[in-house]
Amino acid sequence: MFVLPLLALTLGHVFSNAIRTLPAVAADVLSRDLGVSAQELAAITGAFPAAFAVAMIPVGVALDRYGVRPVALTLLGIAALGAGLAALAPSAPAMLLAQVVLGVGCSGMLMCPMTFAARSLDAPRFGLWSGIIQTIGNSGMVLTASPLAWLIEVEGWRAGYWACLGLALVAVGTVAATVPAWAPATTAARSILGDAREVLRIAASPRLRGLMAIAFVSFGAVLGVRGLWGGPWLMEVRGLERLEAGHLLLGCTLALVAGPALAGWVVSHFGHVRRLIVLGHGVAALLVLGLFLRGPVWLDAALLVGFGLAISFQVLCFSLLRGSVRQEEAGRALSAMNMFFFGGAAVLQWISGAAAWMGGAGAALLTFVAALLLGCLAFVRWQRD
Repeated sequence: MFVLPLLALTLGHVFSNAIRTLPAVAADVLSRDLGVSAQELAAITGAFPAAFAVAMIPVGVALDRYGVRPVALTLLGIAALGAGLAALAPSAPAMLLAQVVLGVGCSGMLMCPMTFAARSLDAPRFGLWSGIIQTIGNSGMVLTASPLAWLIEVEGWRAGYWACLGLALVAVGTVAATVPAWAPATTAARSILGDAREVLRIAASPRLRGLMAIAFVSFGAVLGVRGLWGGPWLMEVRGLERLEAGHLLLGCTLALVAGPALAGWVVSHFGHVRRLIVLGHGVAALLVLGLFLRGPVWLDAALLVGFGLAISFQVLCFSLLRGSVRQEEAGRALSAMNMFFFGGAAVLQWISGAAAWMGGAGAALLTFVAALLLGCLAFVRWQRD
């Protein structure tokens, strides 16, 4: 029975989404208590996706060589440690260390259930369950909307990290109880270094250049709008209270949860994967730009929901990738694309922090508008059939 182990592994993805988007509803108190500016906080939290991207190569190699169960348990343990370090962080350097540890720990939280599903299911069922994994995992962002906004308002931002630590420990227990110790896939005569080089070779492949370009900006936009700058924009520029901002971010989050299923339905009925990827990212950029209209609050809510639905078409990147590489390359190709997803998120977060220093949360949001539009242009120009 694959369902229980798969759901247990997906709890790690729920944790990852929750803890990396927590700053969206706590940026002001985090900055105050750590004694840092908005730009410095963006640089600190940007260490998470940077560490995530660096860890992607060894995690991908380890999954092939040692199997899902030991890799998942090891990473969940590291992630739990990172959550504890964040909850206890007395200063900015300590929080930076916590973000690095969290980035490493969360680096396989999507790949572990995806790898388990790929080895358990045939291709049609894998397509269905990969969407389910994304939908359940994105629900972790629900926790960092209204629920954690309330908790932070009542108990402070450290309570948010303690809550995430509890979720990580639940995931450890369920993975240990349900995931079998399967034999790892064979690795032929290739060395560990050879596996790592293969990941880099796929990442640099000319036929995937456009896909990697749009991946570079895609998740960075989600993390930047929903995970960091959406909250400060709503509270500082729009003048909403923390709970009100949390409610609006909850709408965006629910759209991010439902979006992958919508994308799957649309592509199954209409096809045109490449066009839908470009359309989704282009519309997402325009909807973020629409926030600057400064209309009524319900318009902000509608724009954020629309952004969540549109950017969710990024899930089609996995489908396009799978169809662009040989079956035996799929695991390493996924590692390569995740490097671009999270490496780009780190770079864009640092750029947005510099923009915020010069022009506030609005300038930070504009960096993601520009990045999404440039990513669309690069995809159209470079992506090969």
